[in-house]
Formats: sequence, structure tokens, C-alpha cells
Amino acid sequence: MLRAGCGVLLTVSIVALVLNASCGDPEKAAEAGRIDQILQASVATDRLAGVVAMAVSNNEILYEGAFGQRNIGANEPMRKDTIFALYSMTKPITSVAVMQLVEQGSVNLDEAVSTYLPEFRDFKVLEGFGKDGEPKLRDALEEPTVRTLLSHTSGYAYSYWNEDMRRYEETVEMPAGRERFSALPLVFDPGSDWGYGPSADVLGILVESVSSLTLEEYFSKNIFGPLGIQDTSFQISSAEWSRISSSYQREPDGGLGPSTMPLPETPPQVTFFNGGGGLFSTAPDYIRFLQVLLNRGELDSVRILQPETVDLMAQNHIGNLEAGTMRSANLYLSSNVDFFSRSRDKFGFGFLIKARQVEGRRAAGSLSWGGLMNTYFWIDRDNNVCGVLMTQVLPFADETVLDLLHEYEEAVYSRFVGGS
Repeated sequence: MLRAGCGVLLTVSIVALVLNASCGDPEKAAEAGRIDQILQASVATDRLAGVVAMAVSNNEILYEGAFGQRNIGANEPMRKDTIFALYSMTKPITSVAVMQLVEQGSVNLDEAVSTYLPEFRDFKVLEGFGKDGEPKLRDALEEPTVRTLLSHTSGYAYSYWNEDMRRYEETVEMPAGRERFSALPLVFDPGSDWGYGPSADVLGILVESVSSLTLEEYFSKNIFGPLGIQDTSFQISSAEWSRISSSYQREPDGGLGPSTMPLPETPPQVTFFNGGGGLFSTAPDYIRFLQVLLNRGELDSVRILQPETVDLMAQNHIGNLEAGTMRSANLYLSSNVDFFSRSRDKFGFGFLIKARQVEGRRAAGSLSWGGLMNTYFWIDRDNNVCGVLMTQVLPFADETVLDLLHEYEEAVYSRFVGGS
């Protein structure tokens, strides 16, 4: 038996560990019960091991729950404080760091990246391959700027979602660490298209160069420390590593198998702090980061960004281009991505921007993104709600997890936004 924080005894089973923030209020507890049922049902079969979900308004927790197991083999229950690999949910945090430097006058949005990183110059654009299999490269018409890096219009592309980059990385021996990113070609001229790639990885290097701090130090000093975020880091201690969620791979029959990207049994020593995908975190930590953006840069009397800066990040920065649709070049790591079919979504500084209202769910203009292991979030400033849902399974954009995300979001809006 486990005594919950509100004094209610809960039975812990391998199916679910329920941690409901509304149990002090009988009406809210009843409302949250349907959300519990949705999440618990998701782990009742072998299609998902475990899940943690939270939703908050600008000043209170609306819902929190942890269900299933974080490690099936060890029969360890999922808990609210389970640590997840964030992968690309690191990117919005890096974007906030960049915008802090913009506010300070240390970084200019329209400066070329080489202004801050001299090794990033002489950019090439990959235009395919010749008959001999050699990459066809030409000079880029211009350099990526801080603005195009933030909006993913820089020309960089990940090999997971770009066949030419996948082939290029198989053909050309690439350096490791930060040197890798200065050696990468672009796949289109900056500003001419939207493409998802390692732009935020480059921005992380820029933050380190401008601030003279490692990204770990910068985040701790300027974001995590001020906000009281304690379990989010690039480097996890051995004691904390025991709280890491195991990861899994979707099998052809729909069940779960061993991950193609398993985490080691002990924490690796991090030598490169990757602003595009290196952080580990918990749902309570990450929802607190989202909450400060919902509050236009301030939380619990601590301000990390000016309101107008948050507003700028939430604006469309890709014009008539469309964002969010990506065709997989590696189906083990990602399915094809189209979160809101035919929606013509946009991109701000670090976030996908929903172009139209989704009935019973987030408003047009809402911000969102996810991480490779199927962690997702949204920020709906119009309805004063943001949410996060965390699992650890490949491939990205897994149909089972996306269906759960949609059902969870609808339940949150039904109970806490639309009312019923």
C-alpha cells in the first residue's frame, strides 16, 4: 500500500500507480477519474509499458498520473518522478536560452551563425548524388542566421527524415561532437523551405560560445535553478539513474520488444551537451518549464523571459511555408510524421504552431513538439492549459502513443476546459 499526498490509500499494482493532484477536491477527483481510466487502459495490454501525464493551468496542477511500469523486466512501477530521455523536447529549452541572450543584447536574431561560431562558414547545399555515388554539393546562397536556426528554415536536416542526408552520412565519414555540425551540408538554401534538423544542436553550441558556459551550466544557472527544476540535466548521477525509464521498440505484431536505442545500465559520461536532444527530465519538471511559457515568462515571481519575448517565440516565423510534416528515412526510428493532417501548421522559435482549432482539443495558435521516444507536450495560451505525456518507445510518431495523446488531450479539455 502507498499513502498518497492527499491522505487516500492507493493500491499499487503492476498495472497502475495513480497519483492524482485533484484528490483533495471530490468534484475534480471524479472529473479526473476518466483520465485515469484512459491512461490505465493504455498499459493494460502489451502495447505500452508505462506512461506519465500531467496538465496544468497558469497557477495550478489540473491532473497528474503515472501508470504501468518503467521497467517491465524488473517489475518496477512507473512513478511521477520517473526520468525520461527528452530527445527533441530539449529544443524548446535551448530556444529559451537563445532568446535570453537576445534580450541581453548578446545575440542578434538576423546575424549569420558565423558571427558567433567562426568555424560555421563556407556552407554547402547537398543536391543529390552523381552516377558514381559521390555527393553533389554547391555553395549555399547565404548563411543560416539565428532566426532561421530557431525556426528550422536554416537548411539543416536530420537523416531520420531526409533520404539524401541519410545517404550522405553513410557515404562520408563524419566527425563526432560539435565538429560534426560544422561539417554537415544543408539540404536547401536558408529561408527557402522548412525542414526539421539539427538547428537547435547548433544553437546549443552558440549559447556555449556566447555565454562562456557549458550548456549544462547555462541551463542550471539561468533556467532550471531559478525555476526550481531539480531533476533535469544532461548528466544523470548514478543514484538518479535508478529512476530512468527503460525504452522499447514497437514490434511488427504491435507488441513491445527491445529498443534499437537502449540506454546503458549505468549513466554515460557526457562530453558534448547537445542542445537539440541531450536532456533527461521528469514530467513535473518539464510541465513547470511549460508553465512559465504559459505565464509569458514568469512563474512564482521568477521571470526568465520578458512577456514580449515569449509572444515573439509564439509567432509564425516561416511565412507561407508549412511545418510539421516529415517523411521517414528510417522506419525503425520514426514513422511518417503528420500530427494534424492537412492543417498547414507553422513554426515559431522552437515550437510547432497549430494553424487551426482542433475540435474538443487545443486552440489555433497553440504551441507543441515532441521527443524521439514519444514524449509530447502542448501549450494552449488561449485556454490557459498545457500538458505533457511521456513514454519511451520507438519509432517516433508511434500510432498507439499518438492515439493515446489525442484521447488524453480530449479528456483534459472536456473536464478542465470545456466542462461537462
